Amino acid sequence: MNDRFTSMRIFVRVARTGSLSAAARELGMTQPTMSRTMTALEQQIGVALLTRSTRHVTLTEAGTEYLARSEMILAALEEADQAVRGTEELRGTLRIATSPVFASRTLMPRLGGFSDRHPKLRIEFVLDDARSDLIGDSVDVAVRIGFAGDANVLVRSIATVRRVLVASPAYLSKAGVPTAPADLHKHALVAGPPGRGSQAWTFRRNADEVSLRVQPRFLIDSTDAATAATVAGLGICSTGHTSVDSELQSGALAQLLPDWDMGTADVSVILPAGRAAKASARAFADFIAKQLKEP
Repeated sequence: MNDRFTSMRIFVRVARTGSLSAAARELGMTQPTMSRTMTALEQQIGVALLTRSTRHVTLTEAGTEYLARSEMILAALEEADQAVRGTEELRGTLRIATSPVFASRTLMPRLGGFSDRHPKLRIEFVLDDARSDLIGDSVDVAVRIGFAGDANVLVRSIATVRRVLVASPAYLSKAGVPTAPADLHKHALVAGPPGRGSQAWTFRRNADEVSLRVQPRFLIDSTDAATAATVAGLGICSTGHTSVDSELQSGALAQLLPDWDMGTADVSVILPAGRAAKASARAFADFIAKQLKEP
């Protein structure tokens, strides 16, 4: 007979996979056993947590609340285990939220050292360009660029990213090369996250400062897609240098107005406020901070 903590763990996997069969495969259980466990948990609590269909399960309103609280309880239990086990051996699951482009270009090439150091730690990535709800999405740690912060999270700045102005050689041969910030009003502009749509681009050179209110022609809520659009010659894009380093090195993109400074954005590690961070989240934050400081 399953204890409450075991039932919670099973429920969390069902909720996260959205499927009894997928969760059963992941946990090495049969689907009938999985189904009986979920039914027994609902009967024990006295409320329906899941809405079942032929192929999928979805959370009820009560199930959504129970998921958030279950993951907090299981995280606290994991922390208790970790405290007596020692800091060298990290186990359990670590959920990391970041943007797809930052994950692929910055985190993944550096993750091997962390993974090798903690072979019993399972790592889940939540990849999107939106600002994740750390509590609602049950995220343990997030890495974001240009995050302003709020009362629900703890923010630690670990690096900076330079903003650069880029375009493809094909676009520049067709539309011309801007020689001053004011020339951008004559060009098609591409805007990706954050801050799509009407916005101000600020340029500084020595004592001069120019702030342009721009109206991008292409509004794209994916940094990868905004970069692809710029490489394809659709326009000029302002973006973080880490998002286009390889394209600049290969010649697929060229930097414009290099003598003008467009400022920087902080790369921040974000932890949920109001509860102790997981040992694995703290260890990851320390690891990636050190990695980004190294040349």
